[in-house]
Amino acid sequence: MAVIQVNDLTYAYPQGRSVGPCSFTVEKGEFLHVTGSSGCGKSTIARCISGLIPHIYHGKMTGEVLINGRSTLSTRMWELSELAGFVFQNPSMQMLGNTVEEEIIIGLENLGLDRAEISGRLEESLGRFGLDSLRGRDPQTLSGGEQQKLALAAITSRRPPVLVLDEPLSMLDVSAATELTRYLSLLSRSGTTVIAFEHRADYLSSLPGVRVMALDSAASVKFSRRRASASCPDCKCGAKPLVISNICVNAGKTRILENMSLTVQSGSVTAIVGRNGTGKTTLLRAITGLQPFEGSVTVNGKKPDFGLVCQNADLQIFNAAVRSEILYRVNNPDMKLYARLLEILGLGRYENTPPLILSEGEKKRLALATVLIRKPEHGVLLDEPSLGQDAAHKHTLMELCAEIASTGKTVILTTHDLHLASMADRIVVLGPDGVTASGRTEDILADDSIWARAGMFVPGWITEDERKGITA
Repeated sequence: MAVIQVNDLTYAYPQGRSVGPCSFTVEKGEFLHVTGSSGCGKSTIARCISGLIPHIYHGKMTGEVLINGRSTLSTRMWELSELAGFVFQNPSMQMLGNTVEEEIIIGLENLGLDRAEISGRLEESLGRFGLDSLRGRDPQTLSGGEQQKLALAAITSRRPPVLVLDEPLSMLDVSAATELTRYLSLLSRSGTTVIAFEHRADYLSSLPGVRVMALDSAASVKFSRRRASASCPDCKCGAKPLVISNICVNAGKTRILENMSLTVQSGSVTAIVGRNGTGKTTLLRAITGLQPFEGSVTVNGKKPDFGLVCQNADLQIFNAAVRSEILYRVNNPDMKLYARLLEILGLGRYENTPPLILSEGEKKRLALATVLIRKPEHGVLLDEPSLGQDAAHKHTLMELCAEIASTGKTVILTTHDLHLASMADRIVVLGPDGVTASGRTEDILADDSIWARAGMFVPGWITEDERKGITA
């Protein structure tokens, strides 16, 4: 008998959105990679397999899901949690502990393990996911990638026979994502059933024995790069560089940024990359003034006006419908721009839909629309914009960023997706000591010594054309 059986499954949320029907099985020790376009229902199916649907989400479910022959409908949630461990797409949603250490211990205590076993598993998990130095930190003060590592550590330490992972690589740097996929492959070969719903297929495609299941037939898109800076040189648009001078940021007793200085040219798209916890999100928050800091951040000697799209889109979405979310408190909105944003960002059919039932990728695009409708003077900041996005939407995003930059504004994005970064005009690499390097994309991607100093590497599936900045 298969470990997982999904039979004629459909699910409709109370607000009307639905997925299915679908049927499939997963065998013991199998590694299943589930792909599909943004919004096709991957997270919904993951919730059904883990039992969150129908026990937590109360829409209409038909068909059945069986784990080891037991129906998720009739099995209590605490029993299902021992059969299948689930890592959310948004890891902050499953943080319960006051410290990193406590977050892992809670799940182990719930299994009734003795103190010696708990201590051993705790140390193993902290070491495996590089969290030992963070063991006393409040999980809510961690970066998105560090939270993702913690969620993975907490769930895998319980050693469930089935792992259901919703975009487990989305916020991990190259090194962490590579290490995780190797670990998941090892677990699978040891008998753990792994089901990963994931857009970043490059990390999984080379693993032995991984089966791919596509939920839809979305066409693949080849990344290309339209040089924003070439269409808007500073002499034409007027130089409005963002100047960051000696900024310092603390999170409690932890120093996140130390005397960081950086100048970002206007009329260009700049990608900021770096290992998890190097301060990428903190830097964007400081630029907008959301994060207190020492030092100065200016454009033409004044406080800048940037729109920020948060890494966690839930932080900036609170209205009852997509339309009201985008137009919220916008005086004399540009309705032509509104209509265009709906079309470009694939939100037209959701105009009257409650934002919080959208997929994570759709929420990110909605958050971007709420920023762009306000036409911030100096540009936009996007924190991990590729989260939840398929290849087609990533391509659209970068075309839109290039268009914004062509008007003389500054576009800065943080990302762990080096395909995405390769389409930017410039790359800033952050390392343990701040800015490791800053320069043209083709120069940064071609210099392996830069990545080594930052504790990273450019994986082999980044093509030579991408390294050289050749546009398709």
